[in-house]
Amino acid sequence: MQEHLNDPYVKLAQKEGYRARAAYKLMEIDDKDKLIKPGMTVVDLGSAPGSWSQVAVQRLKGQGKVIALDILDMQPVAGVTFIQGDFREESVLRQLEEKINKTPVDLVIADMAPNISGVKDVDQAGAAYLTELALEFSKDWLKPNGNFLVKVFIGAGFEEILQNMRQMFDKVVTRKPKASRDRSSEVYLLGLGRKS
Repeated sequence: MQEHLNDPYVKLAQKEGYRARAAYKLMEIDDKDKLIKPGMTVVDLGSAPGSWSQVAVQRLKGQGKVIALDILDMQPVAGVTFIQGDFREESVLRQLEEKINKTPVDLVIADMAPNISGVKDVDQAGAAYLTELALEFSKDWLKPNGNFLVKVFIGAGFEEILQNMRQMFDKVVTRKPKASRDRSSEVYLLGLGRKS
């Protein structure tokens, strides 16, 4: 807890009005890779507490839309359509498809993590499953040349996810933003240019 309270990104988030330090992870990746542009439709999977949605809305500059989904409740973010539900359930997926108006999207961002059990193999499998679901959604709904950014954990299933993404995108790169704690095994995989 002490580490969290003394974290410079936590302090910056509080000062700048972001709901979580994760906002700076997306900002850094977007500054480098220019993913979010006005006019886009962005889907934010695993959105609570909403810091990635906040960043996406700011960078769309009032043009475009953000549709966010999480199993947890999320306080409203101006300019964001939020669906509360479990991404693993067909009915929730259908709600999401209705909200995007069954139209392909420009960018899918997924900063999801399962509820941590403390058992490394179980948690790793849970995280890999969420990533696979996000990738499936992207396969179905991402426009040609669309991009996909997802949090993954280095470990079992990582190579398989990487291979699947390489088949689907022109280029796949790894990002470890400065706001990501060094001791964390999280990295972000970025699929650039959805193959048609």
